[in-house]
Parts: sequence; C-alpha cells; structure tokens
Amino acid sequence: MSDASVATLTARIVQSHGKGFFVELADGRRYLATARKKKTDIAVGDYATILLINEEQAVIESIQPRSSLLYRSDEWKSKLIAANVTQIAIVLAAVPSFYEELLSRCLIVAEDAGIEALIVLNKSDMPETAAARLTVAPYTALGYRQVELSAKGSVEPLLPFLAPHLTVFVGQSGMGKTTLINALIPEARARTAEISEALDSGKHTTTHATLYKLAGGGELIDSPGLQEFGLHHLKVEQLVELFPEFRRFLGQCRFANCRHDREPSCALIEACERGEVLPQRLALMRKLRAEIARVGKR
Repeated sequence: MSDASVATLTARIVQSHGKGFFVELADGRRYLATARKKKTDIAVGDYATILLINEEQAVIESIQPRSSLLYRSDEWKSKLIAANVTQIAIVLAAVPSFYEELLSRCLIVAEDAGIEALIVLNKSDMPETAAARLTVAPYTALGYRQVELSAKGSVEPLLPFLAPHLTVFVGQSGMGKTTLINALIPEARARTAEISEALDSGKHTTTHATLYKLAGGGELIDSPGLQEFGLHHLKVEQLVELFPEFRRFLGQCRFANCRHDREPSCALIEACERGEVLPQRLALMRKLRAEIARVGKR
C-alpha cells in the first residue's frame, strides 16, 4: 500500500492479545493492530481511530468516547474487561461451587456502570443445582434477572436475553463458560485457533477478551475466567448506592455521616436485624470500604 493510500478510519477492537489487538472495520475487514506509545487502556468493544499501514496491519491512534467501561482492580493494578457493553452475564454453576461474593461484586460492577445484569445458572441438569438456586434466589428477589440452562443441552433459554445487547460474559473457571460460548458460537474455537496462528504465538497466546456476533441478534464478549474481582477503583462514598436494596434506608440513620458499622440507630443495621438486608451484603459493603480506604493510604 503506498503512502498516498494510507487512511485513518474508525474500527472496533474485537480481540485483545497482550499488546496486540484485532480491529474490524464496518465492512468486516480485519487488521492486526498495535497501539501508539504502548497505550494499554484499550478494551474489546472500544471504537478506535486507526491508521492503516498495509493490507494486514494498522496502528491504533486513539480511543473514542465510551458509553460504559468495565474493569477490575486490586491494590496494585487495574485490568480492563470490556467497553461499550450494555449487559454483564455472570455465569454460575453448582459444580464446582461458585463464590457468592464474586457474584455480588459483579452485580456491583453492573450498578456502577449503569448496565443490565443477568445471572446465568448453568449445568441446571445437575442435582446440586437445587442448592445453588437457593443461593441465587435472594439476588433475583432484588430484581436481578436469572436464566437457567445446561450448555451441553440447549442454550435456547438464553437467546432472548442476548438479542438486544452487547453482553460480556464473566465467571469463575469451571462454570462452563467456554462450553456455553462454543454452543452459542460454533465457530468460536476455530476463530481462536486462526488468531493464534496469525500472531505466531501458539499455546502461549493469552486472550484477554473476544467479541462475537450472534446469529440471532446481539453480540457477546468472552472474557477469561476469573477467581476474584477487585473493586479498588470505586469511591468509598458511592458504595452504599451500588447496593440497590440499601437505597431506601439512606438518610434514615441517626447520624448523617453514619458508616453503617457499629453506630447506634443505624437504619441499615436495623434492617439487617429485621431480615430486610442480607448480612453478607452488608458485610461486603464494609469489606469493600476497608479495601478501598487501604489502597487510598498507599
């Protein structure tokens, strides 16, 4: 491609592999792209301004404004998950057992980003699912949507929830997320192999996230399995608002600056004692407040 034909275009980030990305133009053409100045704040789902280098390669010049951004953070660093998504699907299963706190953290992320949350209870054909259903029930009672299925059986129950959205799938390893993705998108496995070959990195390739279009409408982003979900990027003063069941009790405490810890006449503590607030949710709010405060002192 000659210098005269070099063009700046808008493309979408559809796959992330370490410092390399695949970008897609509106007409479906794909390019292997790198970012200028080793820019790292790029997520799958982003729209980027790119500069075409040749028929296969491009450079990411800048990232366009986002409607949403999901990321997790610990005491040391932050990791982007996906951009411009409208829904997060949290994949759970009874076997192996899932961490209820991880579910709650994912729901908090959805509240913070202002996007829909969907609880996907996979492996519904297993006898252990009855107990898992009881664990999830309080969260559906809060208004969060839930769908049950077996990825090895049929994914049909999930399709109506996906059609209107760009959904990011998250979940612990072992929840059957990969099986679910492969059932929804049969070509997913082949696409991953194709990209690994293009990057010449084989089994050492680390896929951070991949965007797929669904035949029945909607799109999804597959993210790697995770075992924890740090929320150190949140602000202490906004935490209570991210628990929807807490909101109706705000402003009812004796003290205006109540921390909902040991203060007398705390509306949240009293609601918890009456069974109107889950004790594990109040405990998580306190835990997150301590985590965020600790990071702020570093």
